[in-house]
Amino acid sequence: MSKPSFPRIRRVNAIIQEVLADEIERLTDPRLGFVSVTGVQVAPDMRRAVIFVSALDQSHMDGTIKGLRAAAPRLRAALGRQIHIKYTPDLEFRADAGIVEGERIDAILRELHHDDEAQVADSDV
Repeated sequence: MSKPSFPRIRRVNAIIQEVLADEIERLTDPRLGFVSVTGVQVAPDMRRAVIFVSALDQSHMDGTIKGLRAAAPRLRAALGRQIHIKYTPDLEFRADAGIVEGERIDAILRELHHDDEAQVADSDV
């Protein structure tokens, strides 16, 4: 038996991302605010998928992850109904670290820009 090809895994990742984004939108769990599915990584054997998510309010990300984990059986069932692959993968939700890092870098750049403006103002006096 051969390993799944990379283009196939990329297609499955994209399909899972689309289906889960639609299904998460329908959830009514109060722990879930505005949640975006930012990426999916399916294991080569297609039995596990890591779902990367971002929330509008990053300070409540732990609650968001807990809410998604609680909804995982429902989301997995919806996934199984909508896509037809040999195994419906187990879902593991993680916060997208790239979003948090991007916000941190943006804050640093704003601070540097603010410091530069303060230095220019001081030198004009």
